[in-house]
Amino acid sequence: MSQLNPEIMRWARETAGMSLGEAALALPVGGKRKSGVEILSSYEDGSEEPTRSILLRMSKTYRRPLLTFYLPKPPSKAERGEDFRTLPDERRIEDAASVDALVRDVHVRQRLVRAALEDSEEAHQLLFVGSLRMEHGVQEATQRLRELTGFDLQQFRAKRTVGEAFNYARALVEQTGIFVMLIGNLGSHHSNLSAQIFRGFALSDEVAPFIIINDQDAPSAWAFTLLHEFAHILLGLTGISGGGYEQKVERFCNDVASQVLLPTNELGAWRPALGNLDGLVTEINQFASGRRISRSLVAYRLYLSGRVDEPTWRLLNKTFQDMWAKEKASQKEKARASDSGPSYYVVKRHRVGAALVDVVRRTLAEGTLTPTKAGKVLGVKPINVEPLLGSA
Repeated sequence: MSQLNPEIMRWARETAGMSLGEAALALPVGGKRKSGVEILSSYEDGSEEPTRSILLRMSKTYRRPLLTFYLPKPPSKAERGEDFRTLPDERRIEDAASVDALVRDVHVRQRLVRAALEDSEEAHQLLFVGSLRMEHGVQEATQRLRELTGFDLQQFRAKRTVGEAFNYARALVEQTGIFVMLIGNLGSHHSNLSAQIFRGFALSDEVAPFIIINDQDAPSAWAFTLLHEFAHILLGLTGISGGGYEQKVERFCNDVASQVLLPTNELGAWRPALGNLDGLVTEINQFASGRRISRSLVAYRLYLSGRVDEPTWRLLNKTFQDMWAKEKASQKEKARASDSGPSYYVVKRHRVGAALVDVVRRTLAEGTLTPTKAGKVLGVKPINVEPLLGSA
């Protein structure tokens, strides 16, 4: 094997968002004779070489494959595509490493799926990818989305819960050839990514496009994010969404998704009492609940229509975020107190999505995908692939 590259060790630590001190504690390294910072510094300047056990810990802590440390130079930046988020600079820098790790993981899965489809001769070009331009306008984009998916607003709203409504919309999107996954962390709840940092990610590809939805967000918002990211793929744009609506592309995709879920004429016919914030919160909550959409979407549309001003809209958003945080905490408490619930494999299948499960099952049976690669695509160990594929 090639010699270790000290430059890569420094690059891996920095792109993981860690200082020398933070990395020394996380690995951990250091002792009485030398501090952790001194030891890491010696690794990174090449004066000392880490043992294999420390190198393995670096690989896990920095979320980089072991072979990365032997590369001649640092790899290029993660293929995020466009960053459509509007975030404070300090927040963007703080969470860059986690977002990049998630994006890298999605790209690996997508490349494996595309290769498997090509090897099994199932690959075909999806002509709708990149077929739209913003100049076509929101109405044409909305109509195009409805035609491609067969989305029926009445069927969506007829579902008993927001979860069932999302499943309906997700199945329609997956039928077009897009793989839809729910990912809100880097493998454990300790690495949860707030919806304030990212809501969705679209990987635009003419054979195997992917949509990622942050499942740390409120379930009532998932359908909106799904359709928002679908609009990104219609535009042929790979990128991350969330954290604001100022960018033109984000505004366009928001308008498309919101028009599908809440037509303008219906919103216009609604007359909530706008003078009292508490009363407005209650009315929005009831209005959104009956339509299986998020409260924040309704507040956003009221703002766009000019019926509430920007300070009120932002206050409503903050109120609804706080409400969701309380609801989420309550759900966790109930889950801890209850011994019942879906199995690990049922939950995992839901997050991965039926389309991805189906293609893995077929290509694994044909031998075009190995159990190891299948595990990478599904996000499980190879030994867990068969139970996941076989679970109901």
